[in-house]
Amino acid sequence: QVQLVESGGGLVQAGGFLRLSCAAFRRTLMNYAVGWFRQAPGKDRELVGAIMWSGGKSTYYADSVEGRFTISRDNAKNTVYLQMNSLKPEDTATYHCSASTRWPVKEGNVEVWGQGTLVTVSS
Repeated sequence: QVQLVESGGGLVQAGGFLRLSCAAFRRTLMNYAVGWFRQAPGKDRELVGAIMWSGGKSTYYADSVEGRFTISRDNAKNTVYLQMNSLKPEDTATYHCSASTRWPVKEGNVEVWGQGTLVTVSS
C-alpha cells in the first residue's frame, strides 16, 4: 500500500504563501487521485482540493480556496503539491493529503491518509 508523508507546513503571515508536499513511498502515486483535506480545531474535516490520477485532467477546488490554491503532480518525484497563495487566517488548519482510486475524492473513499502538516496563518 502506498504511504504518504506531508511536509511544508509552518507559520506564515496573512497574504503570504506556502507549498505543501505529499511524497509517496512504496508505490507510485500515479495511479491514485490525491485529495488535500484540512481540519481546523473544533471544525469538521473538509476537502480543499483534489487531482485525478496521472493521465486524467480533472481537478477540484473548494470555493473557499478557488483561485488561491493550486494542486500539481511531479511524477518523477512521486509527489503531489498544494501551492497556497494569498493565505488567510481562516486557512489555519492541519492539512492532510490522501490517496483514492475513485473520483471524485470524498472522505469516505480515501484509502490512505498522510499524517498531516500544520499550517498557521497569522493576521
